[in-house]
Amino acid sequence: MAKETWRFIDTGKRSPAFNMALDEALLEWHSTGEFPPVIRFYGWDPATLSIGYFQKVEKEINMDAVKELNLGFVRRPTGGRGVLHEHELTYSVIVSEDYPDMPKTVTEAYRVISEGILRGFHLLGLDAYFSVPKTEEQKNSLKNPRSAVCFDAPSWYELVVEGRKVAGSAQTRQKGVILQHGSILLDLDEDKLFQLFKYSNERVKERMQKAFKEKAVAINSLTSKEITLDMAKVAFKKGFEEGLDIHLESYELTEEQVKYVDKLAKERYENDEWNFRR
Repeated sequence: MAKETWRFIDTGKRSPAFNMALDEALLEWHSTGEFPPVIRFYGWDPATLSIGYFQKVEKEINMDAVKELNLGFVRRPTGGRGVLHEHELTYSVIVSEDYPDMPKTVTEAYRVISEGILRGFHLLGLDAYFSVPKTEEQKNSLKNPRSAVCFDAPSWYELVVEGRKVAGSAQTRQKGVILQHGSILLDLDEDKLFQLFKYSNERVKERMQKAFKEKAVAINSLTSKEITLDMAKVAFKKGFEEGLDIHLESYELTEEQVKYVDKLAKERYENDEWNFRR
């Protein structure tokens, strides 16, 4: 039986607003039948703090530090917590909720889509596996996270190696379409990350940063051979093809499509009302 063909787009490093606008545009185009399912790889210029759709900037984010460190800032259309996008491969998957064998529940759809990421880690020689919260305490911590930092704890079916989270993902469903995007950490500057959030006092910050080291890890802290961004792209592209049993066909956005994304970026994701409204 022939494999389904999905599109594959690698947009390289783009602005925070463009990145989020393109993910939204791909969701919209897929919902109207203009675009088949798609997997996208991208990076960030400048390095960026993205926050989840429901996060409160005033309460959780140290915007002075964001500005001092010359970082970009954007609110995602998906949930979850704050992510510093710097030394990483960022991916997005856009596919219909009605796609064959796609589970109806969010957590089970995570598992299916993230199979591609799991295979990618295995192709890089890493013994990654899905996290499944077992105790009531672990399940409750997902409902009431103690930290504004995304990689502070693994959620259902996120990827871990040696018990520590190596990829963080978020999902939204709109117009009958699933958008899942996430970060695959190659390296991580923990000191920079922890400057970006607010804490009740310095002691709490130090305690949380110390605990974080036991919960999250970057790929290059786990391997003796450095994994470059290009190596990661090759592994995870193949991982998605194997994990989702699909064929990926490279695609370049048209000039008209780029204009539409630029317009959406300007109107929404560069807009303070969107980024700071909660």
